[in-house]
Amino acid sequence: MLGDSISAAYGMSLEQGWVSQLAAQLAASDPSIAVVNASISGETTAGGLRRLPQLLAQHQPGVVIIELGANDGLRGFPLAEMRANLGKLVAMSQEAGARVILVPMEIPPNYGARYTAGFRESFVEVARDTDCVLAPFVLDGVATDPALMQADGLHPKPEAQAMLLQNLLPTIKAVLAQ
Repeated sequence: MLGDSISAAYGMSLEQGWVSQLAAQLAASDPSIAVVNASISGETTAGGLRRLPQLLAQHQPGVVIIELGANDGLRGFPLAEMRANLGKLVAMSQEAGARVILVPMEIPPNYGARYTAGFRESFVEVARDTDCVLAPFVLDGVATDPALMQADGLHPKPEAQAMLLQNLLPTIKAVLAQ
């Protein structure tokens, strides 16, 4: 799992996060599956690119889940740069023999309609161009519910983590079954 604060359990213990819940659920059904959470709060696609080669060499994953891009968007980085970085992350993972799940992110609408739409479409384009699996939006049903979000409005609360997992679990299980 290569992600940012959404996957790094920002504002709670790591064990409360959706990735830890995924690891526990997968281990219960198949103890041979190990989930490595290499997510870092604040991570950008460029940061992920710097770290990924070592992670691939160290862990030799069969599946890589990439949940990056939100911090690029929140910082107003050029979308072409973010798309190129996401494409490289997917390609590096595939070249290492991993199947890739790309988790799309969304940014607040105050970035303007053109940037927001381009940001959203970037994940679709990368998935199409790299032939990786595009997951559903991880924060679907959560991001728009203030009761499930931390005070910053960007990060889900501990009680929302099971919903994040349920948003992604069917896709993850389908890829693992391949």
